[in-house]
Amino acid sequence: MTREVQSIAGTPAASPLGYFSWTSGQLGRDPYYILVVIYIFFPYFSTQVVGDPVYGQALIGYLNAVSGALLALTIPFLGAIADKQGRRKPWIAGTVGFMSLGACMLWWIMPGAEGSDLYWAFFLLLSINLAFAYSEVFHNAMLPSITPVDRAGLVSGLAFSLGNLGGVSLMVFVLFAFALPGVETWSFLPDQPLWGVDQSAHEQDRIVGPISGLWMLIFTLPLLFFTPDTPRSGLTLVAAARSGLKDVFKTVSQLKHYANIARYLLARMLFNDGMVGVLIFGGVYAAGNFDWDTISLLIFGLCTSVSAMLGAYLGGRLDDRFGSLATLKVSVLMTFFILLALVSIETDRVAFIVAVDVAPVWSFPYFNTQAEIIYFCVNQVFALFFVTALSASRTLMAKICPPEKAAQFFGLYGLSGSVTAFLAPLLVATTTQWFDSQRVGFGSLAFLIVLGAGMLYWVSDERTEAPREA
Repeated sequence: MTREVQSIAGTPAASPLGYFSWTSGQLGRDPYYILVVIYIFFPYFSTQVVGDPVYGQALIGYLNAVSGALLALTIPFLGAIADKQGRRKPWIAGTVGFMSLGACMLWWIMPGAEGSDLYWAFFLLLSINLAFAYSEVFHNAMLPSITPVDRAGLVSGLAFSLGNLGGVSLMVFVLFAFALPGVETWSFLPDQPLWGVDQSAHEQDRIVGPISGLWMLIFTLPLLFFTPDTPRSGLTLVAAARSGLKDVFKTVSQLKHYANIARYLLARMLFNDGMVGVLIFGGVYAAGNFDWDTISLLIFGLCTSVSAMLGAYLGGRLDDRFGSLATLKVSVLMTFFILLALVSIETDRVAFIVAVDVAPVWSFPYFNTQAEIIYFCVNQVFALFFVTALSASRTLMAKICPPEKAAQFFGLYGLSGSVTAFLAPLLVATTTQWFDSQRVGFGSLAFLIVLGAGMLYWVSDERTEAPREA
């Protein structure tokens, strides 16, 4: 008789079709973050919509800070409600549908926005940020019940790899269809941007919103069709809300019992804030420091996503072999040292004090100075360790939390990551303004990373079971 494969939660695992289809949720969702938040639209928003790179970076920091505060008030409760209702896929479908529509609306955010137009753009980006975080919670909460215990690292890492593969695919398309034609005369390019895209109106930047929105809809479908959901509890939404709210307060009252998870979430809040902050502001910093245009940022993002894709897959393998906690400790500590290397680079010097020639070193029109090349290469190493840490941190959470409270704890997990939209961006925004320096603002993230890395040494990888009811 064939032995049934057990999931992390101790229940029968999904079939390979089920748990590999789960990874398609990240394939659909992550390209929005890669194109819009990291490499293309947010730098466009900072430099062209706002029109001032320093004020634009500060405004992006405040945008994420507001979303982080709102998430702190809502996300644990939504996770608990989803636990009580049982099913997670309806929540995923709703948030993805909203994000897709919002992403398409980014097309109408024009350069030089002022007054109500700038407020509208701020509100739209804020709303999508919130929906993205909610979607991530419900998606992550499915992991413990569907994934075989001996393949958790692989499945989690593969999801991140596919997300970056989607981002790479869309960046290649945007680069060769809209950004490069009419700028470069390479024989394999169209003479003009496709679909009548007007580069003078920055349509090559704005179009990443609709493209990532439609992609998100299409590639979420395999998860919705083929990944098994937790059975419905039978509770109505109102009943689930009441029970979920009580459960959150009960969990908080049992904080001593969940001390290990609390230490882990606090550590993750700090190091994840710092690492995601590097990812968010790395392109913004480079655009202001090196005056990189859309094409430069696309190439930069393309190569960084390939590095992240490799890191996620290898990190998943290391996770299954050496354990999630050990993999996470090494990865986070490495990102701290790499961030120090990144902020040590200016247009005329590296390692803070080593002068470099500002003259171009080759005829290729992008990344043609020594400082730019070094920044580019160091960032690839950061991406590799960053995504390894992301994958290992998610797998560790799935292993140490009670399976029956997965959505609630992944809500808290999501909150500890979404505080990136509160603590790290606020730190960057305020230090950038205080010192009138992108470099100081960007470098302030190192404090969060090293503090979180240190706290990981007080975390155990043992599962905490829910207390038995009296």
